[in-house]
Formats: sequence, structure tokens, C-alpha cells
Amino acid sequence: MIFKGTTRLITTMASVIPVVTKLSPQVTRVLGCNPGSMTLQGTNTYIIGTGRQRILIDTGDAGVPEYINHLRNVLQDGNIDLAHIFISHWHHDHIGGLADILEELKEFTENCLVWKYPRIEEANTDMNIRALRDGEEFSVEGATVKVWHTPGHTTDHVIFQLREENAVFSADCILGEGTAVFEDLHDYMKSLQLILDKKPDVIYPGHGNVIYDPIERIEYYVAHRVQREQQILEALSHSSGQLFSEEDLVRLIYKGLSEKLAKAAAYNVSHHLEKLLKEKKVQKISEKWIYK
Repeated sequence: MIFKGTTRLITTMASVIPVVTKLSPQVTRVLGCNPGSMTLQGTNTYIIGTGRQRILIDTGDAGVPEYINHLRNVLQDGNIDLAHIFISHWHHDHIGGLADILEELKEFTENCLVWKYPRIEEANTDMNIRALRDGEEFSVEGATVKVWHTPGHTTDHVIFQLREENAVFSADCILGEGTAVFEDLHDYMKSLQLILDKKPDVIYPGHGNVIYDPIERIEYYVAHRVQREQQILEALSHSSGQLFSEEDLVRLIYKGLSEKLAKAAAYNVSHHLEKLLKEKKVQKISEKWIYK
């Protein structure tokens, strides 16, 4: 999902994602049917396993009966019960449909356990959600899934690694189209490196199509951010001793950028600057920035 002040860049024409797709013997994708500028074609939710008891990753948005009907059909046709529901992070397009699933699909969720990595700011909820732990492993027939905490997009963001396919369910850390957004770039870059170190053969993203060139895609994400960081450092270092606002740096780096996109660019620059501050490469003085 994207918040105000950010944009998700679409780099290629995306192929249409069917509402239900059998992606592999272990993985079925059910599209959240919540398309939009923030969610692309919609949130990808995934049913994992080969037996009666399976895992659902993410639940789409609240109030989308079309999604609930598609999910019901998949569960009914496959004689599937949900043993676990995993939530990748707190954004409404990933957790919003949880209450609807538990209420509308009771016959498939009677003994289902719901899991999510804790978030300090978490609001109280009537739903009984258990705490995921970094490195925790779950098994159902045909699927062994390991949880990895990958903060950056949000503080509570996790990915799920499917051992049987050497696959990663990346949620909003890596997208099938364009580049992702984040709350903390420093943490986000570390999370990208963690996924790169896993050397996945395939990535099932939270939005967009399946990624069959995961190493190249992650390296592109990293290179894109490193290039922008270098541009910021060069702009600051060439004017040593001068204080810059985010907007000043946008005008120097994003030459010819329209006013409509300038706010989003300043938002991204601010994240880079906060990362550089953590690394002691810049200083912040009276809400402006200087090369250290």
C-alpha cells in the first residue's frame, strides 16, 4: 500500500492477474479484488499447502464480497480448511479482510489460528491474533513456511519463506511492478539484503505478478536506492557548509520534475537523509541538512 506523499512507479505494462490462479502444486493465489492506485490490480492473497489443512497469507481489504466469494469457492472446491492465517503487516489492504473471512467463512476457519508480527502502535482488537516470531517455522501438508522479520516498509513487516519451492512471499517489501515504498529506508535496505541472502528461486509479491528473476529484481531495488543516495551525497558535498531542505535537494537532483511529483520526491529524499543520518554521513541542523 502507498500513503500520501508517495508514488508507486509502474515501469512496464502489467499482464492481467486472474482472480484465482494455481501457481504451483503448493500455492494458489486469490486476488483481493481491490484494485487502485495504491494496490495496483489488487492485493495478492495466497493459499499454501497440498492437504486439507492449509495456510492463508494476507486477507485483502474489508468489505469486498467478491473476494470472499472467490476465496469460498477455492476452499469449497478443494475441500480445504484454514489451519493458519498469516498477516504480513498492518496495512488495511493486507489485514482488512480478516474479520470478514472469520465471520463469512466460519465453516472453513473453525479451528484457524491468526498470526501477525507485533507492532508497538497496534490498536486493540476483538480478534485473537497471536504473535509471530522471527525465524519461527510452521508446517502443513506439502508446505513448510519460515517467518522472517523484514522491517522498513512498516515496523511489523514480515516475509514468508516456503522451503519446498525455495520461494519467498514478499508482501510489500518487493512488488511485482515498480518499486516499493517504506517508512524507514535504513531498515528497508537491510531487509532487502536479508531476502537477497536467501537466494530465492521465485518471489510471490503482495501486489503484481510473480517474480521469476528474484535476484535481478532485488539487485535493481538496491541499485535504485544506492544511486539516489549518491546523488544526495554529491549535492550536499559540492556545497560544503551550506544547509539544504528536502525541497532544495529535490530541485537539484530531480531536474525538470513537475510540481505535482515534487512532494512525493521530497518524501523519498527525507527517508534517504534519515538513513544517512543514522550512518553519520550527514547532520541535521534546524530541520535542514548538511554534509558531515
